[in-house]
Amino acid sequence: MSVTELDISHIRLGERPLIVCDVDDVVLQFIGPFQLFLQSQGHEFLPRSFRLHGNIVSKADGVVIEDQQVSRLIEEFFEAQELWQTPLDRVVETLSRLSEEADVLFLTAMQPRFQDQRRRLLDRMGLLFPLLATEQPKGPIVHALHASRSLPVVFIDDMARNLHSVRDHVADCLLIHLMPNSPVHRFAPAAADDITRAADWADAAELIEAHFLSNTVSRAAPAA
Repeated sequence: MSVTELDISHIRLGERPLIVCDVDDVVLQFIGPFQLFLQSQGHEFLPRSFRLHGNIVSKADGVVIEDQQVSRLIEEFFEAQELWQTPLDRVVETLSRLSEEADVLFLTAMQPRFQDQRRRLLDRMGLLFPLLATEQPKGPIVHALHASRSLPVVFIDDMARNLHSVRDHVADCLLIHLMPNSPVHRFAPAAADDITRAADWADAAELIEAHFLSNTVSRAAPAA
């Protein structure tokens, strides 16, 4: 599926800045709830690398679960995500405040067939912003959404590869690397030096507001 085949017809952007935000481990807790889910299934996640496959073992005998079964477990978790996932600290109030001056859009890396469950979960938390669920690279999608707009754009993700993808496709985008302090994220690939690291949502909000203010000041300055 190309970006042109991805349905973005329900996305309506106003004449204001755009914030595109990943969901798992950025808006919704993922790794913690997934570990609890695995325990309920008789399994355990051992944080030995930044991968799920190869790091899940049976609690009964410690044998590593085969990749195909791990993929099934991930799908079962997303099927039941409404029972397990909770928001990160301060994300609801922070995005609500930011949405007063910017459009907010969720771009979640998951199979589209789980979008309805995620939509219900986000809505229940008061996170009513538009949602796109796709496993496609994120850079071309953000480019298609933002197009040639001269307004500020922000992209937030916990995965370096997604941040790099957007950097390569969208000029002048504020890229924020936001990830939880979890045992598995300690193995996460580092983002490039030109990508800003945020400690939490309070930190991210300050970076975003400064980016918006900087753009307003630069646009208001008289031409040389």
